[in-house]
Amino acid sequence: MSGPSARLLSLLSLLQSRRDWPGEVLADRLGVSPRTVRRDVDRLRELGYPVHATKGPDGGYRLEAGSHMPPLLLDDEQVLALTLALQTASTGVDGVDDAAGRALATLRQVMPARLRAAADALAVTVVPRDERPARPAVPPDVLLAVGAAVRAREVLRFDYEGGSGPVLGSGDGAFRPPRRVEPHHLVTWGGRWYLVAYDLDRSDWRTFRADRMSPRTPTGPRVAARTVPGGDVSAFVAARLGARPAWPCRGEAVLDLPAAEVARWAGRDALVEPVADDRARLVTGSWSWDGLAAMLVMYEVPFEVVGPDELRDAVRRVARRLERALG
Repeated sequence: MSGPSARLLSLLSLLQSRRDWPGEVLADRLGVSPRTVRRDVDRLRELGYPVHATKGPDGGYRLEAGSHMPPLLLDDEQVLALTLALQTASTGVDGVDDAAGRALATLRQVMPARLRAAADALAVTVVPRDERPARPAVPPDVLLAVGAAVRAREVLRFDYEGGSGPVLGSGDGAFRPPRRVEPHHLVTWGGRWYLVAYDLDRSDWRTFRADRMSPRTPTGPRVAARTVPGGDVSAFVAARLGARPAWPCRGEAVLDLPAAEVARWAGRDALVEPVADDRARLVTGSWSWDGLAAMLVMYEVPFEVVGPDELRDAVRRVARRLERALG
């Protein structure tokens, strides 16, 4: 690989690793001049990567989302991690598991020989943890519609399978009117997806299973944000679904990972809530605060501790322990 080509790949790898990069910092990391960085950015744009210039005293660059998927640059560890993740994908979202299998086949086709051999050695057979019936799958378009209404704070109308309520009409023409709610949170609990919402027709808070929902369009007007009873969506869902936290240490963090990915590895009593397309809120527990901190580290992505202070202290202890392990 020639020098300019290797530098171009290094530049792309840096741009993918965080949102904003000052031009001077990029030039220093690559060992070139800011003018060379500008030329390399222009080459990336010609290849289809939407690299935007950012304003400010320093100036810089940002790799934005584009209208199509450009080629991705992954290092060896990322390839193997993605291989394992795709093999063990189980999100409870209809069609995603099959899509994961197709993505794995596509990834394997473009792997270098050394990585293909390593990936083949990582063949995994997923064994169910218990004999309980499989959870009903949720159509992806349902999650997208519900998630969009939550984010936009718009009244959501939907038909609900097995729901209760007044029946209009009679005989073959009898029907239940759609539910009307102010959507608050989309969460996973016990392997299922739920919507936490304020029911406008019943003037009370409710939880709805997403696999039983059929959203209607268009959505209703925007509404002001309400506060879930008690102020803690995790405690509210646990109380409504008859579950109680069993762990002596329980904490909350926001991870730089999509909610579906976090939910795959979270325990059955954990609560996962999307806060953005690529970030999720996780409320879970462990036998010890250090064990809970270590579990967050095992996700291998940046995260922010929301609380409590015991979890923050545990993260500091684990960080010091890891540093000492390196001598």
